[in-house]
Amino acid sequence: MAPKKALRDRQEALGEVLKSSGLDVLLLTKRENVRYFTGFTGEDSYLLAGRGWMRLLTDSRFEEQARRECHWLEAYIRKDRMSLAVAAALKRRRAKVLGVEGFYATVALVGALRKGLRGTRLKVLTDQVENLRQVKQAGEMAKIRRAVGVAQQAFMQLTAGGRRAFIGRTENELAAQLEYRMRQLGASRASFETIVAAGANAALPHYRPGSRRVGRDECVLIDWGAMVEGYCSDLTRVVFAGRIPPRIGRIYEVVLRAQAAGLAAIGPGVSCDKVDQAARDVIVAAGYGDNFGHGLGHGVGLEVHEMPRLGRLSRTQLQPGMVVTVEPGIYLPGLGGVRIEDDACVTRRQGRFLSDLPRDLRSMVLR
Repeated sequence: MAPKKALRDRQEALGEVLKSSGLDVLLLTKRENVRYFTGFTGEDSYLLAGRGWMRLLTDSRFEEQARRECHWLEAYIRKDRMSLAVAAALKRRRAKVLGVEGFYATVALVGALRKGLRGTRLKVLTDQVENLRQVKQAGEMAKIRRAVGVAQQAFMQLTAGGRRAFIGRTENELAAQLEYRMRQLGASRASFETIVAAGANAALPHYRPGSRRVGRDECVLIDWGAMVEGYCSDLTRVVFAGRIPPRIGRIYEVVLRAQAAGLAAIGPGVSCDKVDQAARDVIVAAGYGDNFGHGLGHGVGLEVHEMPRLGRLSRTQLQPGMVVTVEPGIYLPGLGGVRIEDDACVTRRQGRFLSDLPRDLRSMVLR
């Protein structure tokens, strides 16, 4: 749970969103946003936030949990549909304009609220609330660092067995082993479904591991992360079960240079699209521009993908305290692919990796 001062600071910032958006009350339906402003970790619960007050809407399954995690917060224990609970919780509040999270409130909920809240106008917000979560407080940064540490240690344990621990094993087995080790080391779970892609499967950026077995002299792309105290990490490495395939080795060096260029471009006040461009220029110059289709990175925090985005269309300016991934990639259909990914924080002067796993090509060869 966040310290009380951190929660107060967040709630004050949320109050500014209400004011600037012309809202009397804001309904938060996204689980991570509810947690961010209250410390409550249960699901199926919403938060009503007015100017100077908040009310948690939950059900009997989480009544005791709410008392433990946010005893200072008034809770409404609903016995009916959530739309009716919202109406009941607002009964004595003057709410002429109610804000809803446009990307997360369902069409059914919005329709029910419009029917049930007579005299209240609904206003849809876009990313105003998510923007408040972009700059991490000290406690958040410490949790992300721990999540990175757990992920790194699990990876080192997995690869310590060398090529013998990889050759002949399925992608599913390796993914399960990695997730098991992360939980042993203190993670509550993997921060997303682990990717283990062997050989030509590494050409699929978001491949889902299957029954394919790792062969001798193949590349294996591993994209994984740990969740620790609600906060995520996100890393990617490519390892080699024997000799390095020549063409994969060549694109590996290009991707490594692109990642270094992306990190070097990070700094306060730098536009996200400029960071993406710095890395992309390296790949384009090497002749692989058409093989790098996704953005350079994304924010990491309570979610493994959150604001800001490092991409060609993002004009967000980086600020100290933001945490982003730097993950250029080159994907060659039918052959394989390389992505190198690390989490980086924006400091007062530059970008700095939070992870320190080896990245050089020779270190990726399993002995």
